[in-house]
Amino acid sequence: MTPTPARGELPPGSLEMLILQTLTLDSLHGYAIAQHILRRSDDVLRVEQGSLYPALDRLQRKGWVVSDWRLTPTKRRARYYTITDSGREQLREELERYERIARAMSRVLGPA
Repeated sequence: MTPTPARGELPPGSLEMLILQTLTLDSLHGYAIAQHILRRSDDVLRVEQGSLYPALDRLQRKGWVVSDWRLTPTKRRARYYTITDSGREQLREELERYERIARAMSRVLGPA
């Protein structure tokens, strides 16, 4: 029996980066955003509603995401989120910062 992977705690600020990256694919509603992150992380990064919707609200207030009400494929009303141009720019900056930190950590943690 294969053990279930441990649930990962997200470093501060990374949830917004994951949401923005997910929204580069398409406009999505909250549940679809959370499911995409869970699937892409091989079931390690579970985003709970109590974290997701406040993060989406923050992203909207910053102008990085806009939203509108639409019908889902199952004919339910849901708020769909779309990344803005300033959100794409913010994501680019965050990804550069993340990659720089990841490279530095790899150098420190790797063989001497």
